[in-house]
Amino acid sequence: WFMASQPLASAHCQIPCGIYDDPARVAQMKEDALTIRKAVTQMAALMEAQSDHPLQDFNQGSRWVMTKDQHAQNIQDVASYYFLTQRVKAVPAGEDGHDTYMTQLAAFHRILVAAMKCKQTVDVANVDELDAAIAAVAGWYTE
Repeated sequence: WFMASQPLASAHCQIPCGIYDDPARVAQMKEDALTIRKAVTQMAALMEAQSDHPLQDFNQGSRWVMTKDQHAQNIQDVASYYFLTQRVKAVPAGEDGHDTYMTQLAAFHRILVAAMKCKQTVDVANVDELDAAIAAVAGWYTE
């Protein structure tokens, strides 16, 4: 019973398998962000509509909230479980590459915070920030 009630954590791999597809993970985050944007705009449209079916609109709005939050969590999972634990390599202070490491940490932290704010709000500005944060790391992970 206990195990059945716990959410399943999913990650690419922690064996380590050595099989990485960084561009695919970036594309996945971009797609999740696009879904968040659509959810926010659809919720706004539902609220603005003068509907004869408010209960149905409430149901659909609730589903958009769940979708928005799920996709924000997907982004956080990819940033954490894939990039930060497997692709961003720690470099001690004073060694070559430490500045790059700190830049990468800050960039992925920006993604995590932006995704969190997308969960907390329905502000398109937060989705814009999420898109910008993902775009900032996308160039590091190309084919």
